[in-house]
Amino acid sequence: MDGDVEHLAQRFEEHRGHLHAVAYRMLGSLSEAEDAVQEGWLRASRADSRAVDNLGGWLTTIVARICLNVLRSRGTRREAALDVQEYEYVRVPDPLLGPVDVVDPEQEVLLADSVGLALMVVLETLAPAERLAFVLHDLFAVPFEEIATIVDKTPAATRQLASRARRRVQGRTPSHSTDRTRQREVVEAFIAAARGGDFEALLALLDPDVVLRADAGAMPGTKLVRGARTVAEQAYTFRRFAPLNRVVLVNGMPGIAAVSEGRAFSVLAFTLGADGRITELNILADPERVPSLDVSFLPST
Repeated sequence: MDGDVEHLAQRFEEHRGHLHAVAYRMLGSLSEAEDAVQEGWLRASRADSRAVDNLGGWLTTIVARICLNVLRSRGTRREAALDVQEYEYVRVPDPLLGPVDVVDPEQEVLLADSVGLALMVVLETLAPAERLAFVLHDLFAVPFEEIATIVDKTPAATRQLASRARRRVQGRTPSHSTDRTRQREVVEAFIAAARGGDFEALLALLDPDVVLRADAGAMPGTKLVRGARTVAEQAYTFRRFAPLNRVVLVNGMPGIAAVSEGRAFSVLAFTLGADGRITELNILADPERVPSLDVSFLPST
């Protein structure tokens, strides 16, 4: 029996990266994703896997069930924020940070498969079963028949869950593919304008209907600001922090991490429109989450 567990442990490690990717997209939290994967191992190690034909699919189902339970058990404070117009209860997920100049071919492959933070924000607005159906089917090509057993619905009803989620995602995320080089140029121009206190230059980078979402980890919710001038004013207010800004990859695209003494204290993700102007800014400044993000790849200054 010990030999079976040891063999399963080896096979589990082969699938760990995939399982963590599933859990991260399901939960939007790096720590919770790691916990879900670890719990998945504990459950798998206690079960009899000898008759399992598709180990990867079996492990994915186990971790997905755990993630669904986490989503369902999360306390919601959405109603408490609905009457406050400048706030919304949409949590900005933990970002995946990386070096902006990537030369490692394996890391390039991982970045190509990254899910943008703007999409992750939209996933936070979905009902748990909708999120699971969309993530597993649309992002990982899991058949509806397998997803149906997790959400305890028919394949047809599960297909409808994914369809509803897909409509919401398509309505709130950009449909074009942004060039990473162009986005880096915009991010560097944003930093330069902020450092120079150039309000008009900041304004020129923004789409007239730009949305800024700032999650500082406190109630009543996430700060929501709309419109180019108002967003530029917000950015201008924080220009004193501009010297600390570093260009990094945020979920595979150039963004900004504000770093001091080797620790991050805010992360800014950009979404560009077809004309190259900024249509969405997502800021994570939660003092309980941001300092734990890995910025070890940045050279010391």
